[in-house]
Amino acid sequence: MIGSLQGVVAAVGEEHVLIEVGGVGYVVQAGGRTLARLSVGATVKLFIETHVREDAIRLFGFGSEEERAWFAHLQTIPGVGAKVALGILDAMPPAVLIDAIALQDKAAFARANGVGPKLAARLATELAAKQGPKGFISGGASGIAPRNGAPVSGARAEAVSALVNLGIDQSSAARAVASASKQFDADAPAPELIRAALKEVSR
Repeated sequence: MIGSLQGVVAAVGEEHVLIEVGGVGYVVQAGGRTLARLSVGATVKLFIETHVREDAIRLFGFGSEEERAWFAHLQTIPGVGAKVALGILDAMPPAVLIDAIALQDKAAFARANGVGPKLAARLATELAAKQGPKGFISGGASGIAPRNGAPVSGARAEAVSALVNLGIDQSSAARAVASASKQFDADAPAPELIRAALKEVSR
């Protein structure tokens, strides 16, 4: 099982990148956002999800372990294969995806390539009922600077925890914090986020 690849970008295509590692070239399928950040000749590290089938071994590459874990997690939903999961992550980086799940935002899922209204509704409902991805591998920098969205900040996690401690259930707390965070242009300090989230809960 390949967990990550670090090497030189030899070629970039519409859906794949060729990474040379120790004289061996690996063909890795990746989403548009990941591919757009790669340039031939640059050194890169990608986190890999390996799919093994009778007729092929396919490698899927991501700029962060968080994206890789979400890619695998999305495919636990019926009707979501590798292509659709890549499309969802192209449309929604993990931070945006987490908010869409907390808010059960069907419209956000429907904006992804290959996701129709019925699948969007199923994604919003079933992902909200599940725990998030498990088995994150702790790793260093990915070699690709993030462009859109960032992992959930400590302030947001603190705000959710504070609401849960006040007796609000986890999903409602996450939904309130996700909604409240949209009121701020940048990451808000935890106390401000908690106050805004409490107002959302009381509505």
